[in-house]
Amino acid sequence: MSAAAAGRGERLNHAGNPGHRSKYSRVLLKLGGEMFGGGQVGLDLDVVAQVARQIAEVVRGGVQVAVVIGGGNFFRGAQLQQRGMERTRSDYMGMLGTVMNSLALQDFLEKEGIATRVQTAITMGQVAEPYLPLRAVRHLEKGRVVIFGAGMGLPYFSTDTTAAQRALEIGADVVLMAKAVDGVFVEDPRVNPEAELLTAISHREVIDRGLRVADATAFSLCMDNGMPILVFNLLTNGNIARAVAGEKIGTLVTT
Repeated sequence: MSAAAAGRGERLNHAGNPGHRSKYSRVLLKLGGEMFGGGQVGLDLDVVAQVARQIAEVVRGGVQVAVVIGGGNFFRGAQLQQRGMERTRSDYMGMLGTVMNSLALQDFLEKEGIATRVQTAITMGQVAEPYLPLRAVRHLEKGRVVIFGAGMGLPYFSTDTTAAQRALEIGADVVLMAKAVDGVFVEDPRVNPEAELLTAISHREVIDRGLRVADATAFSLCMDNGMPILVFNLLTNGNIARAVAGEKIGTLVTT
């Protein structure tokens, strides 16, 4: 952890264990779009509100939070391509879906009293700021949540890869990868309920074993730059605070 990050870590995390110091002080939270839809097409506002409450809790404890959201509850470029749509165009449609999710989360965070900015990789001046990493860092230092929408602004790049790249560029301590399962398993737990949960693993092992946690490019980028990833279950209320506090949940992926 850098000296600046260590300084930020001196703040108390009232969101996790009261009186305990945060393990992480600036985090990049990756949220899957499918969870925002509650498994359906569109938005499940109860889910968005619950996620906003969890984020607000850790921000009030002094943790700086940036967010990347997928758009799978609206469009998935690869799936649209399989149905005959040109991949580049379908990926851009997916990027627009991430912006809709970003604006929804911004709305619920501001209802919680948390100042929030949306920055997009595609210029949308009337609804969001352009993506400027130095401005994003200034927002974070002022206690604002920053949500990065529209992915990388380029087709063929997943929002998992976007999360890794943005985390590196803003100097985050960790990528918190929120899933609908408890972490990284040796097998798909939805297929084999007895599958073993791995509490710790290396980036290289995730890639070599083909564990389908996230896009392999995202893990490779984090591996090359020493960025840890914590994979955890978002559906357990309070898990974002537990992750930030360093409690032993999910799977920690390190170099």
